Amino acid sequence: MDKDSAWYALFVKTGEENKVKERLDFRFGGEPAVMIPKKIIKERKNGVWHRRIRNLFPGYIFIHGVLDEHVYMKLKRVPGLYKLLCTDREPVQIPPREIEVFSHLFDDEDTIQESDILMEGDRIVIVNGPLTSLQGRILKINKRKGRARVLLEFLGEERVIDLGVNIIEPAK
Repeated sequence: MDKDSAWYALFVKTGEENKVKERLDFRFGGEPAVMIPKKIIKERKNGVWHRRIRNLFPGYIFIHGVLDEHVYMKLKRVPGLYKLLCTDREPVQIPPREIEVFSHLFDDEDTIQESDILMEGDRIVIVNGPLTSLQGRILKINKRKGRARVLLEFLGEERVIDLGVNIIEPAK
């Protein structure tokens, strides 16, 4: 990647993220790179647990590359893409420190897999998975739903997101 490349956030219609990503990939041929962050969580339907892939930030798509006038004008013509996140008419670059945190969470398909955790009373021990690097940011574990509430910084704001976990019972 070019030294001037950066990460940017795009607002898209919620539920249309995959369609907009396909359009961007078609128009740009992979440069800039397009990413939709996803997570795997458990959901219960008719009494049966299923693992589902859900968007981490509904309504957002991320691009990584050089954002010049040519790219910007092509972005404006993509159906389903509302706008590029900007302040004072300047595109907002996602800070490298935030990208660094997220890069430890995602697998090769831009998905946050479940983490295995061991709960001993109030103590939480991450056995393996992407949350190992975020132990101190876990706010709460919902055993019933198999989810961890995690505090992350995104676009300069603290946000609470739910991530999937597998609860491992301690050996007795």
